[in-house]
Parts: sequence; C-alpha cells; structure tokens
Amino acid sequence: MFRALSSAATGMNAQETRVALIAHNLANVNTQGFKKSRAEFQDLLYDKVRAAGAQTSEQTQAPIGIEIGQGVKTAGTLRDFSMGDYKATLAALDLAIEGNGFFQVTMPDGETAYTRDGGFKLDSQGMIVTRDGNPLEPNIVLPVLSKDFVISRQGIVSVVQPGSTDVTTVGQIQLANFVNPAGLEAKGNNIFMKTAASGEPIAGSPGTQGLGFIMSGYQESSNVKVVEEMVDMIQAQRSYESNSRVIKAADEMLRTTANLK
Repeated sequence: MFRALSSAATGMNAQETRVALIAHNLANVNTQGFKKSRAEFQDLLYDKVRAAGAQTSEQTQAPIGIEIGQGVKTAGTLRDFSMGDYKATLAALDLAIEGNGFFQVTMPDGETAYTRDGGFKLDSQGMIVTRDGNPLEPNIVLPVLSKDFVISRQGIVSVVQPGSTDVTTVGQIQLANFVNPAGLEAKGNNIFMKTAASGEPIAGSPGTQGLGFIMSGYQESSNVKVVEEMVDMIQAQRSYESNSRVIKAADEMLRTTANLK
C-alpha cells in the first residue's frame, strides 16, 4: 500500500508540472515569437521481486519476472520551435523569419543572445534594437534623417540618404541556427542563450545554410494552439484525479488492514 501511495503521489506531481507548462503556454498565446513547451516523463526504478529467467525448479525458468514500478518523474521540458502564424503590420522594422533561424542581439554584458521576436525599434542614435534596447548583431545604424529604408528577404538594409535619390546599403542582417535548438536556455523576454546541449551557433545570411528568409512588415505570432492546450489540460486534470483516487483507495485498504482484529 505504501508503494501505491508514493507512486500515485509522483503521478500527481507530474500532472502538476504538466498543468504549469500549459498555463505558461496559454499566458503567452499573444506573445510575439513565443515557442510553447511540453513536459516529457519517464518511469522510475522498479522493485524486482523476481527476475525474468529465474530458476523456478531444477529444470524450469520463469518466462517473466515480477517488477513493480515506483511511479513517474519529469524527464525534461521540450520547447517546440515550429513556426507560428505571420501577422502583417506594415512596419518596416517588424521582421519575421520565414523558416529556420534566430535573430542575434547583444546583451548588456556583451553576450550574444538569440530570439525569434522581430519587433525591432530605432534608438536615439538610429541603431536597430529590440524592445529592451539591446542592439541587433551585427550592429546596423540608419543615417539620421534618411528618407526611407527597405529590408530585403536576404536581410540587406538599404536607405535613401537625405538630399539624394540613390539607394545605399547600410547593413546586412545575419541569422543564426543551432544543431539542437531545443537545447537553448530560455532567459525570458523572448531571449535564448546557447548551451552545451544546443551546440555552437551557425551564423549566415538569410536564405543560406538552411536559414530562413526575412519578411519585413510582419511579426511571427506565438505557436500556441489554444484548443490543443485546453485538450491537454483536460487530460492532465483527469490523470490527476485518477492518481488521487489511487491514494484514496490505498488509504481505505490501509484503514481496513489497521482495523483487523
């Protein structure tokens, strides 16, 4: 009975983790460039009462063993980097990646971070930065009072200088990708950092080395599907209830045993 209690308790803890991730996903359903996560589980160690193949007599062996599991554990949280829907904004600095890759930004400590959120702005010096003021890497500065600027699908930034009709290239947006994007570390604010699991970044121009193209005037929406999350939440709730009933049943059996005379 004690084994049943502990196993059911691990099941309830696992479903709590699952619901917490679902809640986080739903909370970010309108967050640009957000990537949903899901929990992955593994069974715990087994008590081997009898091993398969154990001798049952001098001439025979047990064809199967007796193994009793001890419950479940959370093996990890897997981030889904599938693309979200694209929303037209008509703002030239709203950029979306059509395909694989991340924008590179420089953090205040000098480290390079990675994001799918392409809602860029201009700072007081004309530099392209994120909403938090972190500059795009490599840095791109638009000339003061430039009449117009265009960002091509290959990430080439071109402007028309004041007093001129000629188009001038002022920078090239570089993207980066990873062998294992799921190994990136989420830092919040739509920012990811490389880890030993993600591998080193593979940087290049949009449209090369398997990287996607740039879509100017668009934003990538969250890839959270509300209906899928609601279905998962119902499943998690039912699993939680089932495990709680196991605890109740084990408690009743213990009470019956304790009342034996």
